Amino acid sequence: MSNAVNPEADACPLCQRETFLTFHHLIPRKVHRRNRFKKRYSKDDLNRGVYICGLCHKGIHTLFDEMELAQRLNTVKALRQNNRLRKHFAWVAKQKVVSWG
Repeated sequence: MSNAVNPEADACPLCQRETFLTFHHLIPRKVHRRNRFKKRYSKDDLNRGVYICGLCHKGIHTLFDEMELAQRLNTVKALRQNNRLRKHFAWVAKQKVVSWG
């Protein structure tokens, strides 16, 4: 589901733009096989995620590595509260939405 795209345009929960959304794993798939995460989280927890726009998604993965995302930024609330990401989401909110069709 990592590359799943919501077939309908919707509002990104991070920047509030109306656009197509992609699935973001709150605990990145790269760490799912590590014992630390297998012991602490169920498969359902590991596969939890949120649909967000591509610009917010790209920014999250550019600003933070998978381990930091998995340990500290594994909820929508934590993503919204992070100062670096808040600045990025505010910038994204001002960007023009590009049509896919």
